[in-house]
Amino acid sequence: MAQPRGASRHRAPDPLAPKVARLARAGEPTLLKLVRNRRQVLMGAGAAVVATGAVGSAAIVMGGGDGLSAALGDAATSTRSPRDAGAFADRDASYTQSLGDSINLGAAGLEDTFSAAAAAAAKATPTSPNLLSRDPILHMLRRATFGPTRGLVDAATKLGVDEWLERQLNPEKIDDPVSAKALSAFPTVSMSTAQIRRTVKEGDFQAQFELGQATIARQFWSERQLFEVMVDFWANHLNVTNPFDGGWDVRTSYDNDVIRKHALGRFVDMLKASARHPAMLRYLDNADSDRRSVNENYGRELLELHTVGIDGGYNEKDVRNSAYILTGRTVTNEGEFRYESGRHWIDPVRVLGFKDKNSSRSKGLAVGEKYLTYLATHPATAKNIARKLAVRFVCDTPPNGLVQRLADTYLENGTAIAPVMRVLFRSREFWIATGLKTRRPLENFVATARAIGIAPGSDTRAGIEGLYYMTQRFGNAPLAWVPPNGYPDVAAAWRSAHATLALWNAHRSLIEGWERGLSYPKAEGLVGKRPATTGPYLDNLAARLVFQKVAPAHRKALLTFLSAKEGTAVRNASLGGKVESLAPLLLDSIYHALR
Repeated sequence: MAQPRGASRHRAPDPLAPKVARLARAGEPTLLKLVRNRRQVLMGAGAAVVATGAVGSAAIVMGGGDGLSAALGDAATSTRSPRDAGAFADRDASYTQSLGDSINLGAAGLEDTFSAAAAAAAKATPTSPNLLSRDPILHMLRRATFGPTRGLVDAATKLGVDEWLERQLNPEKIDDPVSAKALSAFPTVSMSTAQIRRTVKEGDFQAQFELGQATIARQFWSERQLFEVMVDFWANHLNVTNPFDGGWDVRTSYDNDVIRKHALGRFVDMLKASARHPAMLRYLDNADSDRRSVNENYGRELLELHTVGIDGGYNEKDVRNSAYILTGRTVTNEGEFRYESGRHWIDPVRVLGFKDKNSSRSKGLAVGEKYLTYLATHPATAKNIARKLAVRFVCDTPPNGLVQRLADTYLENGTAIAPVMRVLFRSREFWIATGLKTRRPLENFVATARAIGIAPGSDTRAGIEGLYYMTQRFGNAPLAWVPPNGYPDVAAAWRSAHATLALWNAHRSLIEGWERGLSYPKAEGLVGKRPATTGPYLDNLAARLVFQKVAPAHRKALLTFLSAKEGTAVRNASLGGKVESLAPLLLDSIYHALR
C-alpha cells in the first residue's frame, strides 16, 4: 500500500506528524504546539519542560527555567546532568512517584524453582489484594503471554509451572504452525533489505505496514508467547518507530536481525547489532552525523534510553563524546550499514568511566564496539534493564530488592537475558503481584482475541489489516510509538476516555466479527454446553472470557442487565440475542483490564 512521503527517506522525520494526522482525522483538538526536534525545545525552554499526553490527546507544557543560557549552550551546561533539561526516560517514573520508590508486595525472596516461588507466594498475604484470581497458572499466563486461552490454560495446567516456563524460555524448540501459516499472508516480513528494495517501490510503506500487521498475527497465534512478549519489550526499549520515512526498506530487517534474533540472548549483542543497523542509524540521525557536523541524537539516546538511563551519572559533555565515538557509522544508498572512516571524529574521548585515545579514523569502529561493550556491562545499565523488566512483569513500582537481584543476575551472566528471566520467575515478588499490572490497549485487544478464540480465516491478510487500523484508534498500534522511548508501561499513562471508549468498541467488534477475513466463533458458542438457567450461563461465559467467576455484586448487576434471575430458564443459546451485549461487558470489566 503506497503512502505519501512528507520528507526524503534520509531526512529526520517529524516525530509528531503521524499523531497530528491521526488527531486531525479523529476530530481531536489541535496540539498546543508542534515541535520537530525535542532536544531543541528541551534546551530552549530550560529546566522544567515536560511533554504530557495520554492516548488521543497531546500537549506540551513548558515551565520556567534559565532558557537563555541553555539555548546559547553556556559552558556551564557541559557538566550539568541531562535530567536538568527534562527527559523521556523518567516518563514512566513520573506517573508513579506518588507511590514512593518501592512497595512491599507481601512476599519477597528467591526460591529454587518457579513452582516453589509460586507456592511460597500463595501462602503469603498480598498487600494490594484485588479481584483477580490468584491461581498461579492464570497469573503466569497473564504475564508471560498476551493472554490466556482455554486450551493454553489446560496445557499449562497439565505441564505444570516449571515445565511450561522452561519450554517458553527455549522457543526454538516449540513448533509454531498456526503463526507460520498466518505470516505467509505478509510476504515482506521474511525478506531481507535487498529483497524488499527489489519488491517494494522506493518510499512505499508496504513492508512496514506488513510488519506491524504481522506483529498482531504473531501475538494472536504464536505458541512462542513468552518470546513474543520479550520481542515487544525489546522493541520498546530499543525503539525504532514503524512506519517512518527512513524505514521503508530496513525496518523489517531491524525486527528480524536485531530484536527477534537477540530477544532471549545477550543484551550486549543486541545493543551492538542495533548500533550497526541502518534503521536505528536513520531513525536517530547517526547516518548523517559527520566529524564536521556531529549529530548528538543517537549518542544521547544510547545513554539515556538504551543503556545507563537518565540516572546513570553522565553529563552533557559525556553526551557529546558519545556522539563523537559513533561518527562514521552510516548507511549506504542500498540500505546497508557501512563504516566510513573519513567521517569519524578523532581525538581522546571519555564517557563516564570509558576512555580511549581515539587517534585513528580507521580504528573508530573498534572504539565504538569497545564503548558499546562498556555500556552494556555497566551496573547502571543492569539496573535500568532490571527495573524495566520488573515493571513489565511485576508491577509499576517494583521492589528495590527484586530489581537489584535481577541486575546482579544480568551482570553475573554476561548480559544474558534468559538467566535474568529465570530469576524473575523464581522470585516470590512475581507470583504475589496478581492484578498489579494494567493491560495496555494493544495487550487488552490481543488478549480479547485470544480469549474469544479468533483464528486465521479465508482472508487473513485483510482481516488483520482491518484490526491493525483499529489499534491506531486507541493509540497503541504495534511498533508505532514515534518518540525514541517506546510505549509507556505504567497504568497511569493510559488513563484516557478516548482510549477506553475505543477499546470498548473494539471488544464489541471482535465479539461480533466486524472485520471480515478471520474466523470468529459465534458469541453463543463461547458458553460451551448450554446451561439450563441464567446464573450458570453467566458463570460459563465468565470462565471462558475472564477465566474466573466474577464477584457476587458484579454477577448480580449482570443478571439485572439481562432482566433475569439466577434460576431464569435459558430458552435459547443466545439469550434472546443478548449474549452479544453481555460478552463485551465482561471484557470491559476489571477482570479483563488487569493482568
